[in-house]
Amino acid sequence: MATFVPSASEPPHVVITGAAGALGRAVVQRFMSDGARLALIGHSERQLADAFPGLDNSRHLLIAADVTSDAGMRAAAGQILQAFQHVDTVVHVAGGFEMGASVHTLDRASWDRMMNLNAWSFVAVAQAFVPSMVERKAGSVIAVTAKIAGHGLASMSAYIASKSALQRLVEAMAAELSPHGVRVNSIAPSVLDTPANRQAMPDANPAEWVSTDVAAQTVAFLASPAAQALHGQHLALDA
Repeated sequence: MATFVPSASEPPHVVITGAAGALGRAVVQRFMSDGARLALIGHSERQLADAFPGLDNSRHLLIAADVTSDAGMRAAAGQILQAFQHVDTVVHVAGGFEMGASVHTLDRASWDRMMNLNAWSFVAVAQAFVPSMVERKAGSVIAVTAKIAGHGLASMSAYIASKSALQRLVEAMAAELSPHGVRVNSIAPSVLDTPANRQAMPDANPAEWVSTDVAAQTVAFLASPAAQALHGQHLALDA
């Protein structure tokens, strides 16, 4: 089924979760440079306003919402759809990372935190936005997974399990939605070059990491008509 392409007179409508983070800001700038109309979701409106000073609030939306909350995401989607009428692309950047204990000493709180932030949040976002895409028979959903999701590493079990779960959710939803004209894919970076990662790994070489600008360009590709034949794919990104 052909993918919907907004008319030349209508800008694409894009929702970005985790918009105030390092990757989120790069994704925002990439879509903004293409003239998209954006709905930016973050922990708080103040955080979003600080990240995007001078944003045209008559054109774009700043929305505080908890991506792990079903009710919170439904409310956010209702506000966005009322303003935009429809959404063309959802980019789910929000998530979390933490080193953890060994599997045999892993505590339930750490497990639940990673699963909620990285896997369940995708479900909550999808529940909020996908029905309107299915109704229009058009749309693209893009998640941020991880290259290391395919195998376990010491002290990272909860994080990797949650990103692996996210990849399986992407694949399952792609199979469910492709007959309805909706594409679902992910980018799977190795290590992103962010201030947080530089601080956490001061002895590493950032030249070997993936820039947020490159990751944002790949997200934009997945949202474009050029990627209309991709369903359930995880584009691995390396420097």
